[in-house]
Amino acid sequence: MALNYRTIWISDVHLGTRGCNAEHLLDFLNHTECEQLYLVGDIIDVWKLKSGWYWPSLHTEVVRAIVDKAKQGTRVVYIPGNHDELFRQYAGMFFLGITIQTNAIHRAADNRTYFVLHGDEFDGVVCNSKWLAYLGSEAYDMLLVANRWFNFFRSRFGFPYWSLSSYLKHKVKNAVNFIGNFEEALRHEGLKRGVDGIVCGHIHHAAISEMDDTFTYCNCGDWVESCTALVEDDGGRISIIRWAEESVYLLNEEQCIENSTDKRRLATAD
Repeated sequence: MALNYRTIWISDVHLGTRGCNAEHLLDFLNHTECEQLYLVGDIIDVWKLKSGWYWPSLHTEVVRAIVDKAKQGTRVVYIPGNHDELFRQYAGMFFLGITIQTNAIHRAADNRTYFVLHGDEFDGVVCNSKWLAYLGSEAYDMLLVANRWFNFFRSRFGFPYWSLSSYLKHKVKNAVNFIGNFEEALRHEGLKRGVDGIVCGHIHHAAISEMDDTFTYCNCGDWVESCTALVEDDGGRISIIRWAEESVYLLNEEQCIENSTDKRRLATAD
């Protein structure tokens, strides 16, 4: 059973790190079909791979699933971010059916236009103090490791997944202010380019915000904490899918179970 969309956007997968929820992403890719797939940056974490190699077979399966979609006719556009900025030098090239671009203009089914980019260009820390960004990345990785152990014990007692880092983003004043400033900076860029909206990633915070009643800010979120994607239906409506929480309902698993002897299972990470 596959969910069909006109367009899918995913970002901040961070393949090559232990924090990547590759099992959920592979499940998402295997159960969705689309005409266009945008990879909106930080798909492969080259920063982390440089400091120590980590690449389980499940990460290869994710790459293979994306390439297979391209071979089957899906238009796949890869827009590198800051963690995979190495691939920006190949902008304009076509590789394994995937087009590499620094950004893109997407025209939705309702004729609205969206400027698609990763978004790190509007993060002052990344642009002006890269060493701080590296330090922040290391601290973030440590937080994710702690969060995984925390959720391991939560699951043993029947509690659902809970993200500490996501909680902090919503509660720590500086983080909340940063997200607001980031969204505002992207809105100004979109208005300058004359588009109706922005689609970005980078800050690991999935959101769709209507700004000024005419401009739409969309953020893909990530596949480290929230396992989120943006999807566009045939009418041009864009929405957020929170796969870890919603897949069971979206796929109507009860009906699937009635028609099969085995329950759907996620691939396990190495």
